[in-house]
Amino acid sequence: MQPEFWQKKWASNQIGFHLPQVNPYLQRYWPDLAIPTQAGVLVPLCGKSLDLLWLAGLGHRVLGIELAEKAVEDFFAEQSLQPQVSEQGAFKVYRAGLIELWCGDVFALTATDVADCTALYDRAALIALPPPMREQYAAHLQSILPVGLQGLLITLDYDQTQMAGPPFSVDDAQVQRLLGSTWQVKLLEAQDVLDDSWKFVQAGVTRLEERVYRISAE
Repeated sequence: MQPEFWQKKWASNQIGFHLPQVNPYLQRYWPDLAIPTQAGVLVPLCGKSLDLLWLAGLGHRVLGIELAEKAVEDFFAEQSLQPQVSEQGAFKVYRAGLIELWCGDVFALTATDVADCTALYDRAALIALPPPMREQYAAHLQSILPVGLQGLLITLDYDQTQMAGPPFSVDDAQVQRLLGSTWQVKLLEAQDVLDDSWKFVQAGVTRLEERVYRISAE
């Protein structure tokens, strides 16, 4: 999965993965994490998600990572925000209020970059990556994020032979293998969402389950 793949998706507005509303799982389960108001929240592969605004509305400092600069620019334009733009290491950083969107490769993040992020919200990153990069991504996050981390992970599970990703199928066994050896991973909800997912139905997918996990690094 090369960077050009996502650049083309955004350039051609092929962004069916973008939700036009705040994710209901986030609204339902985030309060139960009891994350301090001023905590930093890392949101990998954030796109122009409205979840960023919701998290900032709680008082969190939001650090979104996004490869496609168009997505970053669209976010601020659509929210009528005028960001300050600067460079930080390998990233071009857009800042407005409590929201920082770093344009660049998530694998370029260092422990110093995310030292203040004691929370993680992954709705789109793990399922956006093919298996080899998924392994690398999980290991990278575990190596840079601080002890005491709390967060939510949302995944999809379907028969990968029926449709090529992304989004990719990441079943419970994979989640436990990728993250469970280092972090505590607890399944909060599993829901059949096939009837609401026309792209998957059209592709011939016969089963589609969305799962929400609570993650903690004690």
